Amino acid sequence: MTSSAQGPDRGSDQRHDHGSGRAADGAPAADDRPERPTANAMRRALKRARDGVALDPAEATVLLQARGEDLTDLCASAARVRDAGLEAAGRPGVMTYSRGVFIPLTRLCRDTCHYCTFVTVPGKLRRDGHGMFMSPDEVLDIARRGAEMGCKEALFTLGDKPEERWPEAREWLEAHGYDDTLSYVRAMAIRVLEETGLLPHLNPGVLSWTDFQRLKPVAPSLGMMLETTAERLWSEPGGPHYGSPDKEPAVRLRVLEDAGRSNVPFTTGLLIGIGENYAERAESLFALRRIQRAYHGIQELIMQNFRAKPDTAMRGMPDAELEELAATVAVARHIMGPSARIQAPPNLVDGEYAMLIGAGIDDWGGVSPLTLDHVNPERPWPQIDDLAAHTATCGFTLRERLPIYPEFLQRGEPWLDPRLLPHVRALADPETGLAQEDALAVGLPWQEPDEGFSMAGSGRTDLHHTIDTEGRTSDRRDDFDEVYGDWEALREAAAPGMAPSRIDADVRQALSQAADDPTRLTDDEALALLHADGPALDALCGIADDLRRATVGDDVTYIVTRNINFTNVCYTGCRFCAFAQRRTDADAYTLSLSQVADRAQQAWDVGAVEVCMQGGIHPDLPGTAYFDIARAVKERVPGMHVHAFSPMEVVNGATRTGLSIREWLTEAKAAGLDTIPGTAAEILDDEVRWILTKGKLPTATWVEVIKTAHELGIRSSSTMMYGHVDQPRHWLGHLRLLARIQQETGGFTEFVTLPFIHTNAPVYLAGIARPGPTTRDNRAVTAMARVLLHPHITNIQTSWVKLGTEGAAEMLRSGANDLGGTLMEETISRMAGSGYGSYRSIQDLITIADAAGRPARPRSTTYGPVTPERQAAALASDGHLPELLPVVE
Repeated sequence: MTSSAQGPDRGSDQRHDHGSGRAADGAPAADDRPERPTANAMRRALKRARDGVALDPAEATVLLQARGEDLTDLCASAARVRDAGLEAAGRPGVMTYSRGVFIPLTRLCRDTCHYCTFVTVPGKLRRDGHGMFMSPDEVLDIARRGAEMGCKEALFTLGDKPEERWPEAREWLEAHGYDDTLSYVRAMAIRVLEETGLLPHLNPGVLSWTDFQRLKPVAPSLGMMLETTAERLWSEPGGPHYGSPDKEPAVRLRVLEDAGRSNVPFTTGLLIGIGENYAERAESLFALRRIQRAYHGIQELIMQNFRAKPDTAMRGMPDAELEELAATVAVARHIMGPSARIQAPPNLVDGEYAMLIGAGIDDWGGVSPLTLDHVNPERPWPQIDDLAAHTATCGFTLRERLPIYPEFLQRGEPWLDPRLLPHVRALADPETGLAQEDALAVGLPWQEPDEGFSMAGSGRTDLHHTIDTEGRTSDRRDDFDEVYGDWEALREAAAPGMAPSRIDADVRQALSQAADDPTRLTDDEALALLHADGPALDALCGIADDLRRATVGDDVTYIVTRNINFTNVCYTGCRFCAFAQRRTDADAYTLSLSQVADRAQQAWDVGAVEVCMQGGIHPDLPGTAYFDIARAVKERVPGMHVHAFSPMEVVNGATRTGLSIREWLTEAKAAGLDTIPGTAAEILDDEVRWILTKGKLPTATWVEVIKTAHELGIRSSSTMMYGHVDQPRHWLGHLRLLARIQQETGGFTEFVTLPFIHTNAPVYLAGIARPGPTTRDNRAVTAMARVLLHPHITNIQTSWVKLGTEGAAEMLRSGANDLGGTLMEETISRMAGSGYGSYRSIQDLITIADAAGRPARPRSTTYGPVTPERQAAALASDGHLPELLPVVE
């Protein structure tokens, strides 16, 4: 359905000439008199379009101005591209639409766009006898009546974050038990699914990455119009988006990227004729193409023409002409290609259906037999039979689709949450993925999948052992070319990090400052030291080693622990990760709760004081499964310290349960969680993160989880994975951020250096990442971690599983004081290609400390002493791995 382009927004009077950027009242204008393209420029651009050559922005700008015979030529070539795409999709000659209802959940909004009649104010709602939000009964009444009329989609449209502007909205939400508008959206989507069977399509405006995780489980698709990337229309007084924080183009582009990262089928598009010029319109289309190349998550593009409305500030502006809309559709088709689904709202085209079909659309969007287009209430929907007849006149068959397009159904996981699968399957044609037109929506329970984590262990559950004896089945997944996004686009983004830069700086002054008072190192001095090599690097490591000795003494600490990776099924799309598998892959596995508890018991029997438990983001894993895992260990081994669940897993659990991060962590702590690993950090700079990972949590969310855990008394480690597409400046920013958090919370127990293991990492196999850090990098990072985190984080851990015995000993001479754990099993680094095994005995760790000329002693997770009983049990069993569990119980 249409994503409310002329929706939740309102504002000031403005007139303009379409495509020129001119405004009669002094609103922003890109230029006073746009030059028409020359005949030669138009001929060249039309020929390139006919020949199927990729257009550039200048050519697109020319073609957007095609009219008359030139427009006919342009549309003909665009229609051929469209037809080729429909043929490839297996539905030649099919034009689609979605039968649904509109649910205007609230008409309040924090934005003030200048063309909107949808948005109103609390006083008017009260005068008209309405609440600040539709009540659940009102929502369900519309949905039920729609279901009875054969509808399959419930389009939720609403204003952006009204509670941030209107106290009345905030009071309504609080009175009804909701933390924010999105909590109410989520709750109503679930009720619609359960009580009517309609499929929600949500248009709640600007969303964060975390918001997508909250809403994806309750809606097969979401949407938000880009509208335009012309920043002046937002930033300059008199512009249609001036004073509307959610209409900043950079913000809206970030939403589209987060949708792609979250594997959400997403609807977006342009609103043409609001003051943008042709070059700006072309730039908007190319921005959409860039995002689609990177994430393949845009399921449809709406090309919507501006229609002036009375009682709005832009009531005097002329409507966007239909020829202008047709040209935009045709250019969009050429830019986005045959696989794009392009829509024009049928109630806004004044009956010129043939013109838009001829321009290259393949979808009419949402049409309702029951509700108005609340965004354009003066424009009634055409009757579906009439729309079918007009479509047939142009040689196409009109077919009903669902709010999620067939292509995304066919992709399967991770594009559709398992909890929605029964609802979608009930309405989808199993052969085409379109709607079963005679199917009636019927409410179905919305709940965790029946086949979840509580089932018996499955798959290659002995991988923790056989990874060392048999290895992995293959070096990459067979969906390597699709699952991680567009490798070529990533290669362009990663190019600056492929070869670490070097700087010329006064290293001697920096070394002197580090030795005298490391807390006073400037960023320039710190960066110089991160680039140090040769004698300067030796001097830096010596300073770090002296600082280590003065801070924590000479003891090298270690912990007797067991890693338990309870599943490696994951669809997040981390490009550095060789651990994640699809559920159908040969190396995939999931442990049962009893297997997790058995492994914890075995670890306790041989002297462990901790289990470190992390797993993939399994689509069937209930948000409460993490509580069950912690509880299973505590019930079996009450004295075992549960160090578990990365910030990514915390967010996954919180969004799946509908709890806040704080509420979820509180529940996890009550279930037995003691501390959390500060993994999923990689590099805490989104410039690097979005190359390394497609769908993992952004930096701000990682920080939120860590700070919240610390506030609740749940301490954590901190980590940094380096040596891939990063630069020393990223290391500096990462370490500075950790130091600031520690000064604020005091909750970090240690900092763990994690050198990138490249061998089987997808981002390396694709030729994008470096082959891991050099020895110089490892020494510099370890030494500077000691220097830059002083005196806030005092324990610096090195990784024997990634560096081996000699490498770990060298890091102990460079500022590190901890060797980590015995591990007993380790699959993440080993799947990536680490050659140093999965287990080190206590004696092995003592030997590494000896190589560094230092004594060794055991520790707890929080660097406290270990009881004599635990020490004796560990020494008595040293060198003997726990008995292996059977592959299948």
